[in-house]
Amino acid sequence: MRKFTTIKIAAILFLCFTGTIRAQLVISKPNLGFSQACAGATFNTYYVTFSFSPETELTATNQFTIELSDETGDFSTPTVVYTSTQGAVTSSPATLEFSIPDTTAGEAYKIRIKSTSPVATSTSSNAFAAYYKIQDTPFSINNLIENAVYCAGESYLLTIDNPGSGDNDSPLQYPSLTFNWYKQDETNTSTSVFVASGSSLEVTEAGTYFVETNYGSCTSNSYSNRVTVSEATTSSTTAINSSLGNPYCSSEGATTLSTINGNSYQWYKDGDEIEGATNQHYITSESGNYSVIIDLGDCVTNASIDLETTGFNSSIDVQDNNTIQEGETVVATVSTNAMNPQFEWYHNNTLIPTATSASYEASQIGNYKVVITQTEGCVASHEMTFSVSEPYPDVAKIPNVISPNGDGENDTWVIPKAYVNGTNTEVLILSSVGEIVLQTNDYQNNWPTNELIFTDINPVFYYVITTQNKKVRKGSITVIK
Repeated sequence: MRKFTTIKIAAILFLCFTGTIRAQLVISKPNLGFSQACAGATFNTYYVTFSFSPETELTATNQFTIELSDETGDFSTPTVVYTSTQGAVTSSPATLEFSIPDTTAGEAYKIRIKSTSPVATSTSSNAFAAYYKIQDTPFSINNLIENAVYCAGESYLLTIDNPGSGDNDSPLQYPSLTFNWYKQDETNTSTSVFVASGSSLEVTEAGTYFVETNYGSCTSNSYSNRVTVSEATTSSTTAINSSLGNPYCSSEGATTLSTINGNSYQWYKDGDEIEGATNQHYITSESGNYSVIIDLGDCVTNASIDLETTGFNSSIDVQDNNTIQEGETVVATVSTNAMNPQFEWYHNNTLIPTATSASYEASQIGNYKVVITQTEGCVASHEMTFSVSEPYPDVAKIPNVISPNGDGENDTWVIPKAYVNGTNTEVLILSSVGEIVLQTNDYQNNWPTNELIFTDINPVFYYVITTQNKKVRKGSITVIK
């Protein structure tokens, strides 16, 4: 009787226990959709696929996360690079998308998948190289110098420019980056040998050197110019660099000439010493042959550059001031050596939309301007002006009364042709208290050019006309409303 009772109780306990058991969620090893992650500002999207079983174990609140290890594959302090929304992933296999942080740099990263409800963790993925290329453009060393020399038994220092000239994107602006220096193979310029790491390199052996930002096995555009370093001899020379290139675009302003590091310098232009030009850099906006003598301490070297500009020349075949009778026109034609020039014509500072050729036929009185733009190479612009007016009336006497009321008659002080524009006659007009209101050697029969403010009824002004041969005419002008 006791034996039977014991067996019954055991069976009941077994049934109760098995009734509460649930299967454990298993997540497979992540399958990477890439071999290495070489990310940057323009691309940072990667995919991973995994399986999980049984699907029925997932609850409605479950979330999947992707964790990224450190650069050695260690998950002691992982970085979560993706988290799904609750209940979003319910069927297996699943593919998730993620991005790597901008501090990522190493050759042995791994990822793993975790679930929250129920809690489960996959094994880690295969190791992969991952770098975020925070700087991915060419940069300069030693101000783009192509050649440098060092004294026998001494060395020459190559350094990454910070910030450098122009638009140089110096990688030194990003403290997390490291750098590898290389020496170019003398027999095969397409290969090179690793020399050292760091932001500078002390060169004691002749050769051609350059530096790259260390992005491991990921390729990048973050590399420097090459500098050929040699030991100084009695005839050795180095280089001068122009910050705006050579030829340089003069419309961009002055260019900075620079040479290699030295103890002291003396600059020359066209063989003549430039007084006070004793620094490593010299700023100029003039073309010419520039040279510099550089004292390296135990030896001396020199450098030169034939600096040229890429500006252009233009001319126009009309006079500054032109007169036409009613019905006549003036044809202005521009001659220029600009590359692929564009032309814009203006009348009284208003663009003439249809005028886009090298010539324009002016039929209206006023001031004209043409802007010539070189659109290839050095983008630069020149402008030239001219005016078109009616012939000056040939009055016999100097008037002593004007009425600037806008009726088109006697609105300005019109004097004989012998005293107007082109005769080099000085015209001076003074107020009744002796203040100069006009003084010119190019009178256009256009005074008053602005509306006069009347403080008196019919104010009086005085004129003094002095011709080129010093003959003087004086008188008064009464202004009537």
